[in-house]
Amino acid sequence: MLEEKVEALLKRKSISLKGTSILVGVSGGPDSMALLHYLQENRERWQIRIAAAHVDHMFRGEQSLQDALYVKEYCERLVIPFYMARINVPEIIRKTEKNSQAASREARYGFFEKLMGQQGFAYLALAHHADDQLETILMRLTRGSTGKGRTGIPFTRPFKDGSIIRPFLEATRDEILEYCKRKELAPRMDPSNEKDLYSRNRFRKSVLPFLKNENPNVHEQFQRFSEEIMSDEEYLGELAANRMVTVMKSREKGKIEIDILSFLGMPMPLQRRGIQLILNYLYEERPASLGAIHIDQVISLLNRPHPSGILDLPGGLTVSRSYHLCIFQFGMAEVKPFKIEIWDTGEIALPNGNFIKIEACEGPVAGSGADCAYMAVSKANLPLIVRTRENGDRMSLKGMKGSRKLKDIFIDHKVPVSERDSWPVVTDSGGRILWLPGLKKSAFDSAVPSGERYWRLLYGKEPTSGGHI
Repeated sequence: MLEEKVEALLKRKSISLKGTSILVGVSGGPDSMALLHYLQENRERWQIRIAAAHVDHMFRGEQSLQDALYVKEYCERLVIPFYMARINVPEIIRKTEKNSQAASREARYGFFEKLMGQQGFAYLALAHHADDQLETILMRLTRGSTGKGRTGIPFTRPFKDGSIIRPFLEATRDEILEYCKRKELAPRMDPSNEKDLYSRNRFRKSVLPFLKNENPNVHEQFQRFSEEIMSDEEYLGELAANRMVTVMKSREKGKIEIDILSFLGMPMPLQRRGIQLILNYLYEERPASLGAIHIDQVISLLNRPHPSGILDLPGGLTVSRSYHLCIFQFGMAEVKPFKIEIWDTGEIALPNGNFIKIEACEGPVAGSGADCAYMAVSKANLPLIVRTRENGDRMSLKGMKGSRKLKDIFIDHKVPVSERDSWPVVTDSGGRILWLPGLKKSAFDSAVPSGERYWRLLYGKEPTSGGHI
């Protein structure tokens, strides 16, 4: 019997409803009316405070209004507090272009959350049952959900300052209908549940009868599957989160960078969950079309022999790979060309967050690295110019004959593609490239004092003073 299944489930989950307060989401259909009736019958025995909450989504005009009035009349007869909201979901859909199920759920749960806060209920009881669980898991597996997304409907989860509970989660629809008949309930029937317009209805009418014919207790197997997957995912998710801390190079709103070599050193199960963690962090609202195939595509991108590549995910998320770095971000950052003239000593802040400082000195110091360059004043015609790269840029390298394309230098130094268009290039007024900061010195750089004045150019990560020259 349904009552025995409910009490067994509550006991197994270590949930006691005695002395608590429960808000019941009631549509007027068999499932929610049975739940409300069940809790009402146990109200005195458990010393619980219950109330009913109903949302008219206004899809079916007078018919849906009659559903609300039916629930209201039932609650008045049994002295159950009743709360109701009429929300014009069709109008919300028209304005937001959300699908009907998502818009309805958002409206409904928003009303429940408001009541939970105002009235101080400990639990929100919803009437999802074993057949709902079957349908949900099948739908999610069919569309390619991953990780916890395969687990179906949880028995309980935090909600507002309390929790959602689903006491009927292990009872079948037939058991609920039998309960309604036995208790002489006359619930309202929603005709939209019979339409093939919704995928859930198609699973309910076509797939579930086949599975139940194969195994009358198939819902128990799916519930066990859901709970085992949830347990496994919680453990593996914790391992993945700990490893991803060592893999991420930076994290900010809308953008995450990871080190590819460190990431690929993780076991494959943790790689998949690591990507899932990144997606969960970046997406404020997860696109319905995002699935396991996209995680496979990201992992494939990171394993390709080619050092660079770009992948576009649903919702405008871009995954770009360049050598050892992979960047997840919404939209590619627009790089604007810049050109800054330097007429005297001082310091300039660059658009990429770094800086170049120019000083006058008596002579060069041998052994300075690529972050420092020396130019004889007589050889560097002012103004010096700091700019972004241009098509066909070449520079004569110090200690080498001929010249090389900047593109080839970037490749040799494995500069990420995303950084090349913002990398500073220093020229003189005649356009000769004098220095590629941090990477290469040109043939115009001098490390041997010649008795004349020099410019010393320094490239750094953080400006030490503000302003531009």
